[in-house]
Amino acid sequence: MQIQLPEKVNTIIDCLEQAGYEAYAVGGCVRDTLLHRVPGDWDITTSAKPMEVKKLFRRTIDTGIEHGTVTVMLDKEGFEVTTYRIDGEYEDARHPKQVAYTKNLLEDLKRRDFTINAMAYNKRDGLIDAFGGIEDLKKGVIRCVGNPMHRFSEDALRMLRAVRFAAQLGFSIEENTKKAIVTLAPNLSKISAERIQVEFVKLLTSNHPEELRTLYETGITGIIFPEFNVMMKEEQHNPHHCYTVGEHTIAALCNIKADKVLRLTMLLHDIAKPVCKTVDEKGICHYYGHPKKSADMAREFFRRLKFDGATRDQVCRLVKWHDDNPPLEEQMIRKTIHRIGTQCYPALFQVKRADILAQSDYEREKKLAYVDAYEKMYDEIIKKGQCLTLKELAVTGSDLIKIGIKPGKEIGEILDFLLQEVLEHPENNTKEILLELVQLRQKK
Repeated sequence: MQIQLPEKVNTIIDCLEQAGYEAYAVGGCVRDTLLHRVPGDWDITTSAKPMEVKKLFRRTIDTGIEHGTVTVMLDKEGFEVTTYRIDGEYEDARHPKQVAYTKNLLEDLKRRDFTINAMAYNKRDGLIDAFGGIEDLKKGVIRCVGNPMHRFSEDALRMLRAVRFAAQLGFSIEENTKKAIVTLAPNLSKISAERIQVEFVKLLTSNHPEELRTLYETGITGIIFPEFNVMMKEEQHNPHHCYTVGEHTIAALCNIKADKVLRLTMLLHDIAKPVCKTVDEKGICHYYGHPKKSADMAREFFRRLKFDGATRDQVCRLVKWHDDNPPLEEQMIRKTIHRIGTQCYPALFQVKRADILAQSDYEREKKLAYVDAYEKMYDEIIKKGQCLTLKELAVTGSDLIKIGIKPGKEIGEILDFLLQEVLEHPENNTKEILLELVQLRQKK
């Protein structure tokens, strides 16, 4: 089986071989190439030790030299070159206490996580597949190399990675591998929030976000996202819904494009429903105030998994307003856009549609028609360039000072007054009209 390696990868392998060492492209880049996917990066494994690698190349970076990894730079492009190694005892369910170098490629490959990631290739020897990686690629299976209990005991993050790979590749998890995850899922509590976050986002933004259900079934959400377990058990006895809150969330994830902010919004938009639940005299469930409470709970989720502030704020704003439905009048829509914030648009319409499509058929067409009309009004307002924020006002604080208004609190009050005026009457957003309104206001 032939693989077309990039020229620079061949250059590094050739250089190492000419110096008397073995070298192969290894891991995810081999897997992705065999699946006709474009690899994100190319890793090389070699019998050469790090200092031996450094002597062969003009520019290298010691990215992980304590674990045998040196980054070789060719024309500003980096390639990780790692010495064949045998991992020592794992002390923190994530990192080996020490590593030992080996001259045996198979010893290096058998320490890797999954069969599909334990293949190596060079143009001289072809594909090295000692653990059935090709067969598992054909079957669409995620299977541990060797004993899954050992692999996951070594590095607990591999359990989340297994589900993430299933989501990205559309594969299933082999039975014994899945059983081991169920047993060892609690070990994920030892993994850093940052590493959990990276894998979780990759799963959510994959082509199969419904693998969130596998995280639930294996017990992983109980460790990294316990709120979801409550959501999965929350039946929604309401004509607008046909799923539990959790299953509704999964359906909503599948109905929106694979964008980080949008997928996180759908994940969290109903997180507070179980705590906001009330039941009326007819036995119908209601969740009054859940959008705002969900935004509050989402902030805690983002804090726990150490997300960046920009992502947190953007998602929480969309979560808070996802169920806001203003009257379809231009004046009200302008005021709503200002109230919610222009940064929520046009993403809010995608969120609303994904939410509706994950509900029951009850009044679905009516709800979707409303969103279409709302979006059309928004588009017309933007096309006309109507004022929606203080920045777009034709008058500034400096203009007010020039006509004798003293700097201070009054300036802000006047600007807010003018903004409300143009939100109601957009045609009045000219400097002449607004300053005239100020003069009239001051005379009162």
